This record gives sequence, structure tokens and C-alpha cells, in this order.
Amino acid sequence: MTATLLTFKPLSRRKVLLVFPKYSNSFGTFHHAFPLMGDVQAFMPPQGILLIAALIPTEWEVRFVDENIRPSTNEEFEWSDMVFISGMHIQRGQINDINARAHSHNKVTALGGPSVSSAPDFYPEVDLLHCGEVGDATVNLFMALDKSVERPPQQVVYRTVERMAMSQFPSPAYYMVNVSKYLLGSVQFSSGCPFTCEFCDIPALYGRNPRLKTPQQVIHELDQLREGGAETIYFVDDNFIGNPKATHELLIALAEWQKKHDYTVRLSCEATLNLSKYPDILALMRKAYFITVFCGIETPEPNALKAMGKTQNLRDPILESVETFNKYGIEVASGIIMGFDTDTPETPRAILDFVKASHIPILTMNILYALPNTRLYTRLQAEGRLTDEPGRDSNIIFIQPYEEVVEDWRNVVRQTYQAEAIYNRFDYQSKNTFVHRMKPTKPWKQATPRNLKRALSIMSRIIWHVGIKADYRRLFWKMFWENLKTGQIESIFHISMISHHLITYARECTRGSMQASNYSHRVVEPDQSTKAA
Repeated sequence: MTATLLTFKPLSRRKVLLVFPKYSNSFGTFHHAFPLMGDVQAFMPPQGILLIAALIPTEWEVRFVDENIRPSTNEEFEWSDMVFISGMHIQRGQINDINARAHSHNKVTALGGPSVSSAPDFYPEVDLLHCGEVGDATVNLFMALDKSVERPPQQVVYRTVERMAMSQFPSPAYYMVNVSKYLLGSVQFSSGCPFTCEFCDIPALYGRNPRLKTPQQVIHELDQLREGGAETIYFVDDNFIGNPKATHELLIALAEWQKKHDYTVRLSCEATLNLSKYPDILALMRKAYFITVFCGIETPEPNALKAMGKTQNLRDPILESVETFNKYGIEVASGIIMGFDTDTPETPRAILDFVKASHIPILTMNILYALPNTRLYTRLQAEGRLTDEPGRDSNIIFIQPYEEVVEDWRNVVRQTYQAEAIYNRFDYQSKNTFVHRMKPTKPWKQATPRNLKRALSIMSRIIWHVGIKADYRRLFWKMFWENLKTGQIESIFHISMISHHLITYARECTRGSMQASNYSHRVVEPDQSTKAA
């Protein structure tokens, strides 16, 4: 009988070092907020590699290092028999660096995750490649390493054909991380997305028919994260509304879980904009204490949405959809992309007008990049419009001159994150979104000595860095007193920390010290001149 991940029993003892690469700084990592938060050092625990940690045979010893927390040591590499790595395209440079360090200790390396699954050619120096989701390739990899941990004479690729059912997944090895060191906890309910946006590689990697965990699995994982100290947990699903019926069933369980714990854990997710067309699901999301949903709005221009195949954003006017979310207490965060073939000189103004009208505080802004395994990549390759020219933040030869696209991006980022503009958008959220959220029935129970001490520590940092040192401190104090008067204490923390990060990072972007795309491989020097605080 062929072994599976649940039945495989190794014959050898092995020592496995799992290393997760450090992220490059970006809008989405919120790294400028970490100094205000005391113990927080990283964005969120990595789901994929922690799942692998949970699947490794119990007969093998396992150590895990998240290099967003601290670098791996020479002693750890020497201890190991093999080094497992996982990561995304934006961690490509760091992945190759970990591989080189492991090889310097003559350790065999294995790489899995979304980046290598999409573009194995990015990693010619890694010994063993695991392409695809957890499944038969995973057990074949384990079996090979059970036989030998010698580095192979040439690269070996394992490709998943039969995926492991998500209903059989163990909980990721959350016990291997200090959850309180992360800004967010992370949990996954589904994998895959039914939509086929031209620039997105999710359908090619994970399929269009979402695969699912059971609500019981998700609740068990939430319990572990909550016990570990997570106060906000992000659903890392490709599209939380990919299977509306399953989402509805999950939300019933989540609402009951939140009621049981008196709404002490905030939830967030990523979903397509058509979620706004499901009032029953939005009502349950409110009861389940979802406070934020990230939507890939991409652009406010309808002709661009049609061209990229993102017609789900055209089913209702975008501003009406955003307002619908807000009425259920859900703040919208948005992705915006510049550099589409349909962009015109008027596009930057259209984006800025949309930002102002939508009152969305957080918008991750990038210039377009063609990822492997996307229709966009295939089309541009056929048109001869891909480039690997060094010094660029995109691999696309745009219709407009590259320098103009980047300059337009800088101007949009600068105006979007002017301090007064972002505080105005958060003021709208305080008055029109946050007021609709569920509230604890016994808030005094959260006022434990530990929580009070932590809150005072964070607030003292906020007051020093933002209320005293920042050049926009007048806006901070206006927000502070207005929210204090209405009892929205939590909003003061949220607005202060997120605004600080976004204002600081935007100033770095407009000085040219940050890449215009999260997928850029251009190396930039750390910016030492930020004056936000």
C-alpha cells in the first residue's frame, strides 16, 4: 500500500530545520507600527511552513525559525540534517540567501510554497523543489529524505498530483511560535478562487473550486491562537467568499464562538467585492466580529476592470459596495494597481478622487507586475513586452513610459497618505463604520492587570512618537480627544498605529527609497531620513 502523509513511518531519525524568510518592507507588513507596540516584531505567523511542521513525522526532530523575528544561527544549520524553506515571490532574494547559508554548511535544502510552485526556474540552486500543495509530493519528499540526506548531484523536483484534503489537515504548529510577537494571528479556511483575473496566479496554483476545512477545524485553530495571545486574526484565504454556502456555515460557528468569548478577538479576511451582495453573510460577519475586509478593487475605471477580467467589481457601483461593508461595521482595505494598458493621463486623478470618495484608509498601491502562471504573463510574453532590465520595479514594458508610471505612482501615494488626508478618512470610519461593530457585554473583564499594563505601555509610545515627535501631532490630538469623548478607546490605538506606518512608509516611497511593486527585486538602501516621527 502506498504511504500517505497520515500513514508514513520513517525508518531513520532526522533533524529538520524549517526557516521562513524575512519579508521585504512594504505597505502591507505595517513594520513602522511595530516600535509602538512593544513586543510585536513581525506581521503574522506563516501558515504554510507551520502546516509542514505539523505534518513532519513525529519520529523526526523539528526546529522552526521565522527570520522576521530573528535570523537562523550557524549552530542551527549545523544541528540539522536538512533545511526546509517556504515563501512567496516577494521573498525570492531571502529564499536564495537561506539556501546559500544552508549549503555553506553542506545541508540538503528543500523549498516549497507558492513562489516555487509558480516559478521553479527562480530557484536553480535549491536541491529539492516541492511544487504544488500538500499531498503526494510531500510524502515522496519525506520518503526520499528518510533514505538519504546527501545533497543530490542535480536538482530534484516533486510535483503534487493528488492533494491532501483540507479536512484532513492538522492544525499548523502554532506551538512553535510566540503568537504575541506577531501583529496578527493567521488561519486558513479555504484554498482557491473561482474568478480568473488576468494578473492573478491563484486559479493556476490552487484551482477555481475552493477546497475547505471544516468549521470545527477552524474553531480549534482559533482557540489555539487566542490562547497564545492573538487579539486580531486574519483569514489568509484567497477569497473568503469563494464558496458562499460554506462561508455561511462557517460564520454561524464563528458568531457563536465570538459570543462565547465576548468579542475579544477581532477577525479580518480577504474577499472579492461581490461579498457586498450577500446581506445575510455580512450580518453574520458582523456577529462574528469581522472588522476589516481586504478587497482587490485594483482601479475605479470600469474599462480597465473589464479588460483584466475583474467583472465581479462591476456588478454594483464600487462606492455603494464599500458603503455597504461600512454599514456592517466592516472597514474596507483595498489593493490599487497602476500601469494597466488602459491607464491614461487621467487615471491618477481618478484614483485620488476614488480614495477621497470611498473613505478607505488603507490602500496598498503597486505598479503592475506580470507573475508567472497568469494570463497577463502569457499575453505580454507573446507581445514581447516582458523585460528583466535591472533597476526596474516591474518586468512589464508599459504602454506609457516606465518613468511616467512610477512618477504617477509616487504622486498618488504621496497625496493618498498626506497626514491630513488619512486622518480625515479615519475620522469618517470612526463615525460611520466603527460605531456599527459588536461590543463586549462585559468589557471590564478585559481590564486585567496584564492588559492594562500593555495598553499603557503602547499608549506611552504612541504619545511620544506621534503625539509629541510627529509633525502631524495636531491631527493626532484632535482624533484622540474626539474618540475619547465617544468612548472609542480601541479606535485611538488602531488609527494612531496604522496611520503612523502608512504616513512614514509613503514618505519613503515618494523619496524613491522604496520599490513601486511588492514583487520588485531591486535592492534599495534602508531609509534613514524619514521624518514622520
